[in-house]
Amino acid sequence: MSNFKSLAFIAAAAALLSACSTPVKLAETPVVERAPEKTAPPAPDAREVNTVVAAIDPLNDPKGVLANRSVYFDFDKYVVRESETPVVQNHSAYLVKTPARKVIIQGNTDDRGGAEYNLALGQKRAEAVRKSMAAMGVSDSQMEAVSFGKEKPKAQGNNEAAWAENRRADIAY
Repeated sequence: MSNFKSLAFIAAAAALLSACSTPVKLAETPVVERAPEKTAPPAPDAREVNTVVAAIDPLNDPKGVLANRSVYFDFDKYVVRESETPVVQNHSAYLVKTPARKVIIQGNTDDRGGAEYNLALGQKRAEAVRKSMAAMGVSDSQMEAVSFGKEKPKAQGNNEAAWAENRRADIAY
């Protein structure tokens, strides 16, 4: 019986040891601890992007629609040309959205004609732009129209190209 007890003891010990060990699986690769992978920061949500964009004043964008601040006129005329209405519309929309901003609309003429005539024509050009902007919802308290006549030329010269450049109303912030 001692053989039987020995054999039973060995079987019990083997069963006990086999329950405590985990067999090595040859098909598995060993686990290696890796440094955490770097991931891209989460994409900002739309509210964050809008906040950043809203902080940039469009008046400071040299390629933006507000960079053009001159409205040009035909010779001896003070009616805003259809081709110039986008300039007026862009500035009007900006002023409606930013009621704290104010502009001075400066009427100018070319150097042909007398000083008094050109001052009057420059004023009419400035008023034409002011009235157009008012019709687009800009408050009268945000605008002032003045005339420089022929005193502030944009271009020098006595030719049509220079004269056309000087027949304008400038929107100054």
